[in-house]
Amino acid sequence: MKSEQGIKNMVKEKYGRIARQARETGAASCCGSGCGCSGDVAVMADDYFQKEGYVAEADLGLGCGIPTDVAVINPGDTVLDLGCGAGNDVFVARRIVGEEGVVIGVDMTEAMIEKANANKHKLGFQNVEFRLGEIESLPVGSNSVDVIISNCVLNLVPNKERAFAEIHRVLKPGGHFSISDIVLRGNLPIPILGAVEMYAGCVSGATQRDEYLELVEQAGFLQVSVKKEKPITLSDEILLEYLTQSELAQFRSSGAMIESITVYGEKT
Repeated sequence: MKSEQGIKNMVKEKYGRIARQARETGAASCCGSGCGCSGDVAVMADDYFQKEGYVAEADLGLGCGIPTDVAVINPGDTVLDLGCGAGNDVFVARRIVGEEGVVIGVDMTEAMIEKANANKHKLGFQNVEFRLGEIESLPVGSNSVDVIISNCVLNLVPNKERAFAEIHRVLKPGGHFSISDIVLRGNLPIPILGAVEMYAGCVSGATQRDEYLELVEQAGFLQVSVKKEKPITLSDEILLEYLTQSELAQFRSSGAMIESITVYGEKT
């Protein structure tokens, strides 16, 4: 079992590599992990192409939902995107908050922040900011943000309890979050849970759905609800890179599943 820092270093290395490659390469892997998931393209990512504010250069195909769809963002809001990558959700949120609002993106991977800033400068946006930092220790002031969004990132954070505590800290009283993430129902086979590539591909770092929602409530959030959900189906071709035929058959018959959910919660 890797240490928390070991997991972070692994994720940084993989997502740093993704930041330097073409979107099609990232999207063709499991949640953009580069794990060699041949045969399935963007098995988790949703289609942003018709969204106002969409910037193709910022979309690396790494998401598992569209958190801005249910985030209840208003003009003039201050929005924080956790694990912002190259800025995809940041630029969509900026379109909603308008010129009077502010959108901040935080990512722990230097190459992602560099790519996001390059996109920002190309677009000439003045009310967008990208900061290098970790979700468990956000470089953001307490009680300073109206809305927090995140897309397929919290599952990669080793200390989720600390992450949700930080989300609670930086939100203003009355603020709220909308987070798209990967969760599990039932138990994944051990070979998948132990595969480094699948961890950085958003699957084996995920927690059970009930445990995930309990962590959110324990952090002090109210009105917690799942606004969107969809099953994530990995093909036999992908899974046979990690499982034997008998393990695959057992998994398929177990009822265990991988889900993308978009969770909403409020701070009083």
